[in-house]
Amino acid sequence: MTWQASWRVSGRTAAVIAIGMGGLLVLGLALAGAGISGGSMLFAAGQGCGGGTGGSAVVTSAVQPVPSKAAGTSIPVDYLQLYRNAGRVYGVPWTILAGIGEVESNHGRSTLPGVQSGANAFGAAGPMQIGIGGAAGNTWGGAPVHPASEHVGGVATDGNSDGIASVYQPADAIDGAAKYLVEHGVLTNPSGAIFAYNHLTSYVQAVLGWAGVYAGGGFTVTAASAPAPQASCQPGTTSISVPNQSVATVIAFARQQIGKPYLWGGTGPDAFDCSGLVMMAYRAAGIDIPRTAELQWVWGPRVPPGHEEPGDLVFFAGSDGTTTSPGHVGLVIGHDLMIEAYATGFPIRISAFGNSKAAAGDTNPVGFTRPWSRSSS
Repeated sequence: MTWQASWRVSGRTAAVIAIGMGGLLVLGLALAGAGISGGSMLFAAGQGCGGGTGGSAVVTSAVQPVPSKAAGTSIPVDYLQLYRNAGRVYGVPWTILAGIGEVESNHGRSTLPGVQSGANAFGAAGPMQIGIGGAAGNTWGGAPVHPASEHVGGVATDGNSDGIASVYQPADAIDGAAKYLVEHGVLTNPSGAIFAYNHLTSYVQAVLGWAGVYAGGGFTVTAASAPAPQASCQPGTTSISVPNQSVATVIAFARQQIGKPYLWGGTGPDAFDCSGLVMMAYRAAGIDIPRTAELQWVWGPRVPPGHEEPGDLVFFAGSDGTTTSPGHVGLVIGHDLMIEAYATGFPIRISAFGNSKAAAGDTNPVGFTRPWSRSSS
């Protein structure tokens, strides 16, 4: 509800925000930047499960992700409990609430105007930056701090039952944000509800990115010799079939890096750039590939579009490349999903490619290569 991105921007991140400001503000978007299993499937049916996929995923209070290790170490204990409580009460995936809390105020730890008192330049306040006036509107309803018994038309809530509805109290603000998301359709279209919270595609991407980091679980990898599994309907899990053990190792390594930061030139173990991530994932399987996306593209071998398989590399022009010399690369894991180190400010994540759910820059793949075909396994 801040109507302003509240994170630092650089590199591809700045380009994403510029595009969002430029008018690609469509309520029906279903960005797949964050999900542990893909799209908005942080908490609901996987590919082929009832309830649809992406933005049409159905959320119920009975299905909530378990916290990841990153959630346990980076979210204050009281905030983690409040996010999870609100998730259960309102049926909102608590990871989305936590993603908003991270982007808006670093879970209340930000010292920016409006977080602890007053309002920011747009009229938003509190750890969840809910509008109390100005451009953000009075989404909270009534005064920023008022008796809980007072009837207001906004989302003001007494989450800690102290008789006061305060936009600055974490319990009250988180419950208010949950109410807002429910009112804006989070139960059927999580991405659209987040977009309603702040009208930037980059904001949706950032929130879902953090939501993916905070959700425990993941996807499982099975050998090609086993029967091809159906997509799992367990929360936070999608099964994929891989062609051989080398690919299983490559994907397993990449998955272990999810949530780590992007760092230009990084090759781990704590941070990676796009090509560094796929290079080290292949190295874990005993396959040496070139260091940069440009050289990885040349190294090949190429795979015709539509014939890509898990373990293949998918390339994009990127901000520093072209269609003939791509500057960005991701690791295909199936279901039009990849693991990628996207840009500064975004954690390593699972995201979509080549469709309407893809992030800016990932919608038009240049092509695919299959490094694992050089392996004897």
